[in-house]
Amino acid sequence: MSPTIPTKHLDKFKTNKGLSISELSTHGKVMLVFLRHFGCTFCRESMADICNKRKEIEEAGTTIILVHQMDEDYARQIMEIYELDNLHRVSDPELNLYRSFGLGRGGIRQLFGLRVWWRGFLAGFLKGHLVGSLRGDGWQMPGVFVVYKNRILEAFRHEYASDRPNYLALANCALR
Repeated sequence: MSPTIPTKHLDKFKTNKGLSISELSTHGKVMLVFLRHFGCTFCRESMADICNKRKEIEEAGTTIILVHQMDEDYARQIMEIYELDNLHRVSDPELNLYRSFGLGRGGIRQLFGLRVWWRGFLAGFLKGHLVGSLRGDGWQMPGVFVVYKNRILEAFRHEYASDRPNYLALANCALR
């Protein structure tokens, strides 16, 4: 059985469009994409991946909600760069929503290990997702959850900051 998220958490957090996560999840699947800080190479890569797969994710009947650590004005500016500014977003600078989904802070190996450095080189230098300034908790780990009627259908918890979720496969999960 899929874990149920306490409704108080999903009711409490409203998107930039004024709707709660709980409200959106009662109408269909939502994909909560918990981002690291916007200066993170892998956060930038994630936003580019979502932009590239957005149409297919939405065609799978899944609403994308980006969860970030910054104030809404700054987030909107960053999202404009990645053509994601009209998506639902949740600002969570206190990281309460991150915690309610069990996303904690990473360790040295998860954030700075050889594997992470190698992927950082590939994503940052070869693919152009360079490192930006650190704003927010640089130790925060990301994750992706598909939620329907306050139940987690699928989850991707990053073992390393450099892990790359298959957003389309997550979006295509079956309703249960």
